[in-house]
Amino acid sequence: MRTSSRMRVATGLVLCIAAGIALTGHLGVVRTAFADSFFTPFLPLQVSTIPSNGDTTPYGLAFVPEGFPDSDTISRGKLLVSNFNNSTTAGQGTTIITVDPNTGKTGLFFQGTSPIGFTNALTIARVGLVFAGSLPTSNGAAEPGPLDVIDRNGTLLKQLDSHELVGGPWGMALNDDDSVAQLFVSNVFDATGHFAGSITRLDVLLSPSGITVLDAITIASGYTSAPDIAGTVVGPAGLAYDKYKDILYVAAEGDDAIYKLKGAGNATRDLGKGQVVYDDHAVLHGPLGLIFAPNGDLITANADPTHFLPSATDPSEIIEITPGGRLVRKFSIDPNPGSAFAVDINNRDRRFHQFVYIDDFVSDCTIWKLADERPVR
Repeated sequence: MRTSSRMRVATGLVLCIAAGIALTGHLGVVRTAFADSFFTPFLPLQVSTIPSNGDTTPYGLAFVPEGFPDSDTISRGKLLVSNFNNSTTAGQGTTIITVDPNTGKTGLFFQGTSPIGFTNALTIARVGLVFAGSLPTSNGAAEPGPLDVIDRNGTLLKQLDSHELVGGPWGMALNDDDSVAQLFVSNVFDATGHFAGSITRLDVLLSPSGITVLDAITIASGYTSAPDIAGTVVGPAGLAYDKYKDILYVAAEGDDAIYKLKGAGNATRDLGKGQVVYDDHAVLHGPLGLIFAPNGDLITANADPTHFLPSATDPSEIIEITPGGRLVRKFSIDPNPGSAFAVDINNRDRRFHQFVYIDDFVSDCTIWKLADERPVR
C-alpha cells in the first residue's frame, strides 16, 4: 500500500494553494469552506472516498459525460471513484462510489465480490456503460484481472479478459462515438498471465444493454511491467487519446516516461513503445494518471513506485508538460511519497468546470472549481 497524507496544492491548472479545508469520516461526510453560501466557493472541496465497507486507496476517476442516461445511482456531471484496496489488503477493493462534485455528497454505485482491486482504468461511455479495470491480489501477488462492463444501474454485464487481449488493465482511454467506440487498454499481464506491458485497442459496438467486440488488436508492447513493493505493480498506465490527431499518449509507469503512439486509432499492427515525449527522471517518478488539460497540455501524476522513488523534496507530484515534451510546471502535493495517483477534468457542454485529484493514502479526492474555458485542442 502506498504512503501519503492530505494533498495541499492543485496542479498546474490552478495556481492557488488550498488552505483551511479539512475532512473527516467516511462515505457521505464532507465539510466545505462556504456551506450553504449563495456564491460559488473559491476553495476546493475535499471528499472522503471510503464507503461503508471500509474500502480504501482510490485509484480510478471518471466524470459522467453529457448524454449519459441518468439513473437512480449516477447522472451527468457526477464523479465515479473506484477503490483498489479493502480495509486491510491491497488489490482487494470491490467498490465504485459516486461523488457530487458540487456538494460532496457521495453514494455507492457498484460493489462486487472480493478480490477485485479496481485500478486507474475507469471510463464511462455516453451510451450508458461504465468500464472498470481490475488487478486483484492473492497472498500479496498481483493477478491478471478483467475489464468489467457495468450498466448505468450498477449491474455487471460482462467481463473482458484474455480472449479480448485484456490482462490486468492499469489504465484506459475511450474514443466514444456513441454506438461505435474504441477502448484503449494498458495491460500489466499478457494472455498467459505473465508480466508483459502492452496496449490493446478494442473496436466495439455499444448499447445501454451491452458491448460487442468487433476486433481486438495489440497496438503497442515492450513497456516495463513488474511487481512493485510500494504500488503492487508497475506497467503501462494512464492513456490519453487525441482523436483529432489520432495520437495515443501513454504514461509508462515502469519506464518512467511519457510516450506517444501516432495512428493508434487506425493501427493494424504492433507499433512498439512509440515515440518518447518526456523522460526526465529528475521530474518523473513513475507517471500513472494521464489526462489533457484545457489548454491542450498533458497532466500526469507521479505514483512514486519503489522503482522510481522521488527525492525528499519532490514526492507526490502532479506534472504539466506540453504535447511536444516541454515541462511547464510541477507541484509536490504531499510531503510523503505515493499520494498522487489519479487526475481528471470534467467537460460539460464543451466547457471545463472541475479539476479533481486523488490522495490515495487518506483516501479522498480534492475538487477544484474552474473558470469556464473553451478547449484549445
